[in-house]
Amino acid sequence: MDRLLFGDNQFFGVNHMSEEKARAQAVRFQDTSAIIDVLDLAYAEGIRTFMCTTHERIAEVCEHVRRHEARYPEFTFYPCMPYAHKYANAVTEFGMLGALRQFLPNEGFLNAAVRGSRALATKDIEGVVTLLVDAEMKMFHGLSTPVIFLQNVVVDLLLGLGFDEAFAIFAAHVRKRYGAEPGFITMNLPMLLDALDRAGIDNPIVCSNFNKLGFRVSGGIDAYQRAFAERRFRPIAMSVFASGAIEPREALEWIHEFPRVEAVVFGASGAGNIRSTARLVQEIWGEPVSARVL
Repeated sequence: MDRLLFGDNQFFGVNHMSEEKARAQAVRFQDTSAIIDVLDLAYAEGIRTFMCTTHERIAEVCEHVRRHEARYPEFTFYPCMPYAHKYANAVTEFGMLGALRQFLPNEGFLNAAVRGSRALATKDIEGVVTLLVDAEMKMFHGLSTPVIFLQNVVVDLLLGLGFDEAFAIFAAHVRKRYGAEPGFITMNLPMLLDALDRAGIDNPIVCSNFNKLGFRVSGGIDAYQRAFAERRFRPIAMSVFASGAIEPREALEWIHEFPRVEAVVFGASGAGNIRSTARLVQEIWGEPVSARVL
């Protein structure tokens, strides 16, 4: 992983402190070219990894990167799936069969549809999970995706259901089919680590909120610090600025006190914020923002 990862919340109207700001960002980024302009700013500052949802607009970004491969020789995607709204929107726009054609993988519509139907008919959970992953990964064909994440909306639902097997199925499939490392996003790090242990997933990549104020850190900072000290996993910190409540330098210097944190993911939409964050990370960690953490 790179030390600094670029997220996509700002592109799709997500702001955990201000609904007004979220609406303004959603309007600003209605055109995919505006998203690409910001990604170009981040790339120019040495940020090479885009940690993104599988929103339908990301498919347009993927196509842009494929068409301009020489311009983005080191561009890396970390897909985070699923993005549930796009399925509902596609069914509304294209109907059920049209939506299936939109999302099923490029191995043949009939073959994939039969695989999914058979899985549902036999209650084959592995078949359903792997088909959904393949559908989500369709937009990233031909691109670098070394880590594939399961979104927190699903991770935390599975935690609540006690369905540990699903984590093992997801991990095995992304490793075998895509040669990628599985990642997990959660709002409850300590509970997830217990579940991943039970599922037999060693040294997992886990992304969770972690910041000085304890903003949206479920279970409290102390529980997270104990996990860093006692558990074997690869942490990614998100929401480190607590949606703007902590000054960037203060936030990043605090994160730096926890050497187990391998990467920080942040979102920004302006050149100044992107540049200042990249340079702060380079200064505080004493290495380029694209330095690989092994």
